[in-house]
Amino acid sequence: MEAAEFEKMKRFLFMIIICRAVPLQGLTTNVSARPQVLNIGSVFTFNSHIGRVVKVAMDAAVEDINASPSVLNNTLLKIIMHDTKFNGFMSFLEPLRFMESETVAIIVPQRSTTARVVAHIATELNVPILSFTATDPAMSPLQFPFFIRTSQNDVFQMAAIADIVHFYGWREVIAIYGDDDYGQNGVAALGEKLAKKRCRISYRAALPPKPTKENITDLLVKVALSESRVIVVHASFIWGLELFDVAQNLGMMGTGYVWIATNWLSTIIDTDSPLPLDTINNIQGVIAVRLHTPNSIMKKNFVQRWHNLTHLGLNTYGMYAYDTVWLLAHAIDDFYQKGGIVSFSKNPITSELVGGKLHLDALKVFDGGKMFLESILQVDRIGLTGRMKFTRDRNLVNPAFDVLNVIGTGYRTIGYWYNNIGLSVTPADELDNTSFSGLKLHSVVWPGQTTKVPRGWVFPNNGRRLRIGVPKRYKFEEVVSVKTNGMISGFCVDVFIAALNLLPYAVPFELVTFGSGHDNPNNSELVRLISAGVYDAGVGDITIITERTKMADFTQPYVESGLVVVAPVWKLGSSAMAFLRPFTPQMWLIAAASFPIVGAVIWCLEHKQNDQFRGPPRRQVMTSFWFSFSTLFFSHRETTTTNLGRIVLILWLFLVLIINSSYTASLTSILTVHQLSSPIKGIETLQTNHDPIGYPKGSFVRDYLINELSIHESRLVPLVSPEEYDNALRSGPGKGGVAAIVDERAYIELFLSNRCEFGIVGREFTQHGWGFAFPRNSPLAVDVSVAILQLSENGDMQRIRDKWLLRKACSLQGAEIKVHRLELSSFWGLFVMCGGTCVLAVAVYTVLMIRQRPEERG
Repeated sequence: MEAAEFEKMKRFLFMIIICRAVPLQGLTTNVSARPQVLNIGSVFTFNSHIGRVVKVAMDAAVEDINASPSVLNNTLLKIIMHDTKFNGFMSFLEPLRFMESETVAIIVPQRSTTARVVAHIATELNVPILSFTATDPAMSPLQFPFFIRTSQNDVFQMAAIADIVHFYGWREVIAIYGDDDYGQNGVAALGEKLAKKRCRISYRAALPPKPTKENITDLLVKVALSESRVIVVHASFIWGLELFDVAQNLGMMGTGYVWIATNWLSTIIDTDSPLPLDTINNIQGVIAVRLHTPNSIMKKNFVQRWHNLTHLGLNTYGMYAYDTVWLLAHAIDDFYQKGGIVSFSKNPITSELVGGKLHLDALKVFDGGKMFLESILQVDRIGLTGRMKFTRDRNLVNPAFDVLNVIGTGYRTIGYWYNNIGLSVTPADELDNTSFSGLKLHSVVWPGQTTKVPRGWVFPNNGRRLRIGVPKRYKFEEVVSVKTNGMISGFCVDVFIAALNLLPYAVPFELVTFGSGHDNPNNSELVRLISAGVYDAGVGDITIITERTKMADFTQPYVESGLVVVAPVWKLGSSAMAFLRPFTPQMWLIAAASFPIVGAVIWCLEHKQNDQFRGPPRRQVMTSFWFSFSTLFFSHRETTTTNLGRIVLILWLFLVLIINSSYTASLTSILTVHQLSSPIKGIETLQTNHDPIGYPKGSFVRDYLINELSIHESRLVPLVSPEEYDNALRSGPGKGGVAAIVDERAYIELFLSNRCEFGIVGREFTQHGWGFAFPRNSPLAVDVSVAILQLSENGDMQRIRDKWLLRKACSLQGAEIKVHRLELSSFWGLFVMCGGTCVLAVAVYTVLMIRQRPEERG
């Protein structure tokens, strides 16, 4: 039914001309006594794939219910079925005929489009509408409170398909569907589930609800010209198989394609198996999902019985139809047990339409409708399809699907999907008894009789080459170079071409320069243009930063290039006072003062008992000084006789040993290694002073210094070329230049290759890298990343780097930037410990002397 016809039908539903039906017996009484016969209305197309099976299944359910008098207390159940004969108009009329006859519940149409309209009327009349085929996820209980879906919502089916797509690493799919409520809302649910997996629908290929072969052919030609090769078919039973027939004729069922069908295909296979040879050949390698029905004794017995009832195969809709009738029977019984009364009253709307030929006044409100609805929703039983129980949002509990692979004359179950755990190869009845396996699905035979997982995409066969944006730099031509004849080369371009050469498929592309060449282009703007579709990729010195990853996907970094600081440096040459460099002035002062202090402490502790520290005052002073300084070389001749003196001397000699060893090591380094000195020690120095700082114009460095390091914008000086770097550093802050320049290491190494008077100072304070940019969810980004890793492993990356970036550095570049002089902070613990020991020893000595004098007097 066309969309316009559907809207018109909704708008003028109450104006439909209906023929008066013979009132149903049983549920037309106005008392609570149980009738002898209960009639249930059902509307479907008898000769459809679903209808042929459903009719047999519902008759079997009625037979079983009537054979069990405990269900309805000897009341017989009867189903009155109306055939809609594939006619959408009849699908609306037949349910109204039941409603006109004061019916309390109806099992209604197969199509979601029809169910939506009928549910509107059922809501007005408080008549529950049950459907096991109207799986449109947009039919919510808030909008249709009297509509009850007795099979699984399509939202779960689409979640299963999204998990399959994500499991195989595909990023984009094409959705083929019928352009009606069922198709549109199902594909919308698929798009939402794919988005949660960072996947998307690249092309929504809609067909008319009743397409012709020409419609299908035209659509599949467009699909064949698209990039994605993963195709999800959310079709109708009417045209689904014809679509695969056309696809076979167009060569779209061969190697490289992936076809995923919703449960319409599994229903056809289960119903009409074995399929004709031509039909089964058209769907070889297709993946299909099917409503999961767990194995049980009840199901096994019914399947055996089914073969005696009909020659048709039993599909899942037949089992859901069987369970739906049983569910309704239990609800009716519960309704009567609660004292429910079947009574009807006039509808204020329809009662105003008395007279004429429409007879709309016959449509009455079921007074006990809300109570009966609650009885239906409270049913909790085990049926052929598993547990029949509704959640708060009126979906059946434990949604699950089988994942099938069409092979040969039938299919093979390659796994299952469960709402709580996703894909698994373990059947539902074994999940509780086995540990969850990491294996998601068994191997698949794909279209073209291959077991290799298809890549899932190809370059569109429309003759268009990829437009690769290349930033045109003003200088540093080793990175990207644009010749006067338009030829583009350089390190980045060579890496990109080498990576493409490793791909197992050809990539048609053209390099397009971005920028004027008179200034460094803004790479963030290039990334934005890639996300906008102006360029298909970006190749160049594009640093991977957070802001850019929000707009595009990046490959594996092919260059590690963090930020560094470059500043003027000079070589520390030899001098007469070079021996003073190991220690800072403060360290020299404290160390020099310690020697006479320790000598005085030793003299204080020893002179009364040790003859070596006695004699004329001048001699005692000289002995103390000589003793303390001679310990520096462990050549002191005087011995200590007191315990306190020995303790102080041991700690002092340990301190002297540490200082002596550190001094020797530092002096050796200074005299044997070239040392470079600079007033800038790194980024920390630039953060604390107020000197101007240079940065590459157009780079992300400016925003980083301002936003991350809180450096004021007024201190930043934009520079373009290596010559400007050189002039600014030579001039210095006092002559309009800069104190240092912050840039990426790759550029700084090129800059320093022939400038020995500058050097990198401090540490590298960020960890960035260069990568190639692609649009979000581009599968090419993943393949190029793998190729970059291969280039690194086979050594080609290093050879390309040596070709463009390796330069002969000046001799000083191997030197270190001024080894840090030894400071007092490195030794203060030892000094404190030794000083504290001296103070304590003198204090103990003083106490002993005071106690000794009274004894001598006595």
